[in-house]
Amino acid sequence: MSMDMTTVGDTGLLDTLQHEVAVFARRAEQTRLGGVGQVRNSMDRAAYLLLNRLDNEGPMGVKALAASMGIDSSTVTRQVAPLVEAGLVKRTSHPEDGRAVVLQLSPRGTHRLAEVRTSRRQLMAELTQDWTAGEREEFCALLTRFNTALSARMTPPAQPPAVS
Repeated sequence: MSMDMTTVGDTGLLDTLQHEVAVFARRAEQTRLGGVGQVRNSMDRAAYLLLNRLDNEGPMGVKALAASMGIDSSTVTRQVAPLVEAGLVKRTSHPEDGRAVVLQLSPRGTHRLAEVRTSRRQLMAELTQDWTAGEREEFCALLTRFNTALSARMTPPAQPPAVS
């Protein structure tokens, strides 16, 4: 669906929004949102998202992990390799199909993820220390809504089944 952005609202506001999103993305990547001055608690974005997914959803195969994250299986395989090498993720055989590989957090991965989460939580607290609880909730709700809209835009529409 094509939309003339001038009908959405003030183009100046939209210019400011796109600029602030770009600045946020750059700063988030520069700091890797590693926490409060703790370089050791920084973590690559892809690693953080993969470890979080495995922690939240439990052990799963590469295809399931890729599907749940909306990325390609080859990308997951490439991103998981250094996590396995670092001892943060374990590869095990599927209990029902020994040929299939299941990925799961290792105890070291669980500990490392907890360290990074704690550091990031502290950073969020510091960055929003002069915000009210309502402002934090509103920002979180709006950012979630923004990310959901962005994700929906990136997800290709479902193709209707072929008629034979």
